[in-house]
Amino acid sequence: MKKIVRSPGSATIINAIATGFGSAFGIGLDIECEARTISDSIKCANDVGADTKLMELCVQKVFNHYDIDSLDFGIDLKTKSSLPMASGLSSSSASSNAIVKVTSEIIAEEFNLKPLSDLEVVNMAIDASLDAGVTITGSFDDATASYFGGVVVTDNKNREFIIKEKMDDYYILVYMPDFHSKSGDSNVERMKVLAPLVETAYDFACRKQYFKALNLNGLIYSSALGFNTAISIDALQAGALASGLSGTGSSFVAVVDDNSIDDVSESWMKYEGQVIKTKTDNDGCRLL
Repeated sequence: MKKIVRSPGSATIINAIATGFGSAFGIGLDIECEARTISDSIKCANDVGADTKLMELCVQKVFNHYDIDSLDFGIDLKTKSSLPMASGLSSSSASSNAIVKVTSEIIAEEFNLKPLSDLEVVNMAIDASLDAGVTITGSFDDATASYFGGVVVTDNKNREFIIKEKMDDYYILVYMPDFHSKSGDSNVERMKVLAPLVETAYDFACRKQYFKALNLNGLIYSSALGFNTAISIDALQAGALASGLSGTGSSFVAVVDDNSIDDVSESWMKYEGQVIKTKTDNDGCRLL
């Protein structure tokens, strides 16, 4: 048996590290996970040469849920990605969502069981990410924006939605510097010092003023983490509707339209790295 699940990344509106409340929206860059049944064991591989610890934890959690022994039944997983790793675009959330979902779907069909519900998939994927040490807050905002698509505003501590809705269609530009930044390695205390400012940005998000929230959040976290704030300001000056640091970096995102996409892209060409063009995503995690 073979199944394939596609799971998109997400971009940050509000980084939840400072306050525990966050916001994100789905983007068109994604991870595809192909799973095949084998006689026994758990085998994991990816196309970027990353450590497979998170992948294995995701599969094992699903096996444990269904009381499946890998000595009696096995699965072979491979992922391929258009989503840059360790860049602040929710690659860990997208990967864990895809892996948990595809493993659940395979086991459910193989043994005539009920697949995990949407939120069961998300919560199991978050638990695996926490165990693997790839997230600080559990990233309920990133995980749900990836899984459901659209835009979410969330209480990450209690894993609850405040807002969950479709995102208007926009082009998204991603500036990727020539270095990566793992969120698990970030200076949490330094970011929490700026919590009162982040609360102001979060208030914009709760009022669905997502672009104002994204701009302010990006400037706050760029300053706290030592990223160049000129990158997002250049995008705004070139006509972007919104721009800011995504996650804890290293990527910056810009929301653009037909009139500004070329000018914003050109404004980023002076920086070392690459500019990736994609769109907002409202489809979320799904079987292909």
